[in-house]
Amino acid sequence: MAKKNKSTNAGSSQTDGGFILKVTLYVILGSLWLKVTKSGSNLQLPLPLGMALGILFTTHEHFKIDRKIEYAVLVVAALFGFVAPYGLFINL
Repeated sequence: MAKKNKSTNAGSSQTDGGFILKVTLYVILGSLWLKVTKSGSNLQLPLPLGMALGILFTTHEHFKIDRKIEYAVLVVAALFGFVAPYGLFINL
């Protein structure tokens, strides 16, 4: 029977509440877009500001086990935020 090394698993555990809080943060961040429009024109420039900030948080995170899940949550939230009529709108 193989022995399990307890020192590698003890430092990388995360609570369920911490994971839910983190996923909620990524959903909120991923859905934020900065949409810039020019006055008198129908041209609109959407910028995924929240997704860029979420990716920055993901790369500097302590628990790197669930990084693929966090990226997937950010992408789905960004797609929803692009279609939904909320965010920061700036008219120039």
